[in-house]
Amino acid sequence: MRSLWTAATGMKAQQFNIDTISNNLANVNTTSYKVQRAEFKDLFYQNIKRSNVTDDGGRPVNLEVGHGVMPIATKRDFRTSSFIDTQGTFDFALNGEGFFVVLMPNDEIRYTRDGSFKLSIDGDEAALVTSDGYFVLSEDDDIIVIEEGISDITVDELGYIYGRDEDDELVELGRFMLVNFMNPEGLESKGQNLYRATEASGEEMPLEAEEMNTQVVQGYLEASNVQVVDEMVKMITAQRAYEINSKTITTSDEMMQIANNLKR
Repeated sequence: MRSLWTAATGMKAQQFNIDTISNNLANVNTTSYKVQRAEFKDLFYQNIKRSNVTDDGGRPVNLEVGHGVMPIATKRDFRTSSFIDTQGTFDFALNGEGFFVVLMPNDEIRYTRDGSFKLSIDGDEAALVTSDGYFVLSEDDDIIVIEEGISDITVDELGYIYGRDEDDELVELGRFMLVNFMNPEGLESKGQNLYRATEASGEEMPLEAEEMNTQVVQGYLEASNVQVVDEMVKMITAQRAYEINSKTITTSDEMMQIANNLKR
């Protein structure tokens, strides 16, 4: 019975849908988290009779039956969310498109929108790092270092970092490396609020200060863009779809039982 296997694919698909929704809800308070949406496609069709239109008439449509559904993609929504006022000196949000660039311990590059940075002290210098201790890079492809005696760190909307030296003079410490991608949805999620570039995302495109539409906002963090009400509605819909597919399996089983009992 085709319906048994078809309904089984439907239940598996809705289980995957629930998994995606639960991950969204689990990250409702995760800084800069971008909501995911599961996408599906129907499976192959068995053509029992093909359409065959002739001058004398014929069959105008196919006689065909499908074999279920399967997940095909999880699409991220990279729209900017609301901002949380933290008043933290090393908290930054990106108002617009783009990513900060992070250097991993194995010298690989990752990208993030989580601007909750910290200072890592090394002797008389301090480097700007993520919460996991990964270095944040400047547009010179170097680590952002704050030397001893520098205070009152400020960052303007273009990403330039300033501080005051021991003579109370304003000095420029560098600029964040900010990049974007042709297809951000093609980025691979690596956890820890980090993404990796892939062939699907394309190569990174630097956001130059003169042409940048994105603003760096100091003292704020970007909130998760998960809408709890929307996810709850999706969860209810997925649950009902799962239930309906299970009823299809039950119905198919009852039909097979009836056929098995005909000789009695």
